[in-house]
Amino acid sequence: MGGTGGRITWPPVALFNADGTPNHANVSAFVALSGKTVNILDVYDAEGFNFQGTRAFDAETGYRSKSMLVVPLRNHENDIIGVLQLLNARKAADGETVFFSQESQEITESLASQAAVALTNNRLIHDLENLLEAYVRTIATAIDEKSPYTGGHVRRVVEIAMHLAAKINAADSGPFANISFSKNELQELRIAAWLHDVGKITTPEHIVDKATKLETVHDRIDLLKTRLEVIRRDHEIAVMKEYLLSKRLALPEALAEEQQRFSRTMNEDCRFLDDVNRGGEAMSEERIRRLQGIASRSWEENGRPRPAINEDEVRNLSIPKGTLTDEERDIVNNHAVVTAKILSQLPFPKKLSRIPDFASGHHEHLNGTGYPLGLKGDQLPLQTRILALADIFEALTAKDRPYKKGKTLSEALEILTGMVEDGHIDPDLFAFFMEKRIHLDYARRALAPQQLDTDGI
Repeated sequence: MGGTGGRITWPPVALFNADGTPNHANVSAFVALSGKTVNILDVYDAEGFNFQGTRAFDAETGYRSKSMLVVPLRNHENDIIGVLQLLNARKAADGETVFFSQESQEITESLASQAAVALTNNRLIHDLENLLEAYVRTIATAIDEKSPYTGGHVRRVVEIAMHLAAKINAADSGPFANISFSKNELQELRIAAWLHDVGKITTPEHIVDKATKLETVHDRIDLLKTRLEVIRRDHEIAVMKEYLLSKRLALPEALAEEQQRFSRTMNEDCRFLDDVNRGGEAMSEERIRRLQGIASRSWEENGRPRPAINEDEVRNLSIPKGTLTDEERDIVNNHAVVTAKILSQLPFPKKLSRIPDFASGHHEHLNGTGYPLGLKGDQLPLQTRILALADIFEALTAKDRPYKKGKTLSEALEILTGMVEDGHIDPDLFAFFMEKRIHLDYARRALAPQQLDTDGI
């Protein structure tokens, strides 16, 4: 009973009574509390201990308990961590039940010390594994908390990845019918999922959190608006100067209309720059030409002409899609390299040795166009493909990203379908993901009601 083969159904032995006094009536509790070995010739004739439980067991099973040896288990620090209880010593010759001899007691006490060491080692291994997973979750939480916009991303990727792995283990048909992740492989995948973004610990926050194209430590859009306001006022002042110098009694209608037109243009340009800065719409050639036209205007600072929008600002506002420049995107993408570098230095046990590869490969594509190594096809294990799909799906539907709204479920699935067609993600895995309704289970738990616009079936 118990061990690795079955669940222990017997209730635990209480070391203390309800009133807090030591439970010396139970022989196992007495040995655990006192540290003394107890050697009993016949439990039915023994005094000082309550063997009602033993008698009940015998009556239920037909067994006859007689001799008993109870030995404390002491660890390397001499702490008692349990007891070893033996029943019914037997003669080797005929199997007759006899008492435990002094020699048998000494041998058992010696073996008990070895058993205590083995039990302690087993507990240490278990405790170290628990400590490792707790530490991993702590690091992942710290990465998430580093940015107010990605909080919960890692946890959600773990949730999606492990749900997908569990469904694969349960599959009895299709391309994954013969695949079954072992307990160790599931642990390896789970830890890799928790650590897949650990490299972002080195990514500057102002890049991770870059909500607009002009954002650095702060959003520079207000500087541009201020300059345009200066240009508008300079124009108005110039008009008024012309009027004053003409010594007319009233501002000519043409000048008044020109001033109003110019003010409207400045206001429209400010709204345009606001829209461009958010990065929600791709930059067409027409939008870039308009941006360059605004940038060609100038204003004066201490008598020196200054551009309305400088070169760096034009470059940032001209970003075709999203809010990151090529250099900033390279910095963000480098987190996969840093993840591999960090994790490869950790002495993972053999059963967890592939964690660095799984964690750092979640941006690789089946067709070799991903990063950091450009791996493709069979070079990408199933665990890496699972993490890639989980990471992309979570990122597409996330409600807390600074640079975009969370996609609706239909939009996310359409994008993922396109990525399958482009050779980025595993087609069999995505089909399985859809077939088992993993996307829908997650969406119902994690997405906003307005994002649930389809069941995707």
